[in-house]
Amino acid sequence: MEPDLDEATLSARTGNLLGALAVALADEIHDDAKARTEIGGEAPAALVSIGHAPGCSIDFLARLLRLSHPGTVRLVDRLVVAGLVERRAASDGRAVALHLTDAGARRRRKLLAGRQTALDKAVTVLSPTQREQLATIAEVLLKSLRGTDTRRAFTICRLCDERACANCPLDD
Repeated sequence: MEPDLDEATLSARTGNLLGALAVALADEIHDDAKARTEIGGEAPAALVSIGHAPGCSIDFLARLLRLSHPGTVRLVDRLVVAGLVERRAASDGRAVALHLTDAGARRRRKLLAGRQTALDKAVTVLSPTQREQLATIAEVLLKSLRGTDTRRAFTICRLCDERACANCPLDD
């Protein structure tokens, strides 16, 4: 760290470093996910999200992925054709409930394993104390990014492995 930085410069530098880290990690995760799904776009996030919220609607998925309804329908169509997702009648009889097929569940597990590998590569250079500090800081930042919108938590966590985050800071 550079010594004697004024607060504005330190804040700008910290934000810039965080932004670069976010882009680098996102690229690593995206590249691995694209290779594992062979579909691209938001397919990895859709598979992870449907697995986390089985029975979700296309409307829910569209809001979570920040896609248009027609764009989400086309994405789901591709996932259905690929044998990864199936549409079922929802309990209200009007909507469609989305569920992973067995192949979709296997692909989801591979996606999450690849994501974890990319993240492990980044954090294993840190000491256990530094990892703990980073986790604490990440929780604070994630809570602030979510704000009061609980649906935003789903969007932020659309590629998360819920098993790795037993006490998710966004569940508050």
